Amino acid sequence: MRDVVRPRSVAKIVVSTADYERLTDLATASLERQPEVARELLSEMDRARVVEAGEVPADVVRMGSTVTFKADDGRKRTLTLVYPADESLDQHRISVMTPVGAALIGLAEGQSIAWTARDGRRHELTVTKVKN
Repeated sequence: MRDVVRPRSVAKIVVSTADYERLTDLATASLERQPEVARELLSEMDRARVVEAGEVPADVVRMGSTVTFKADDGRKRTLTLVYPADESLDQHRISVMTPVGAALIGLAEGQSIAWTARDGRRHELTVTKVKN
């Protein structure tokens, strides 16, 4: 899933002020090393509704959330969204600095996100459960 370029549908997203500030800083610092994902994460932060931590709905993906989603191939996956230093695919922890991680931040249960892979195929995932 790392080789993904994503023009995708635009679901409304919500992030906390703390996540917004830290993720914007992380993406800005990553522009030279990971330009595609960094730009995508910055784009997500630009369109996000930013609220205080206590105002983020319980069913919204935030940093540290464990997210279950259904991919367009029918598979269900459960991952915890983490910062790059905490990524461990063996432990089902995915970095927000991956295409899927950047797509998940701010989505609520029931929301879908679509993207087009480099091979031209369109993909979609739907968030089915969020545990914070």
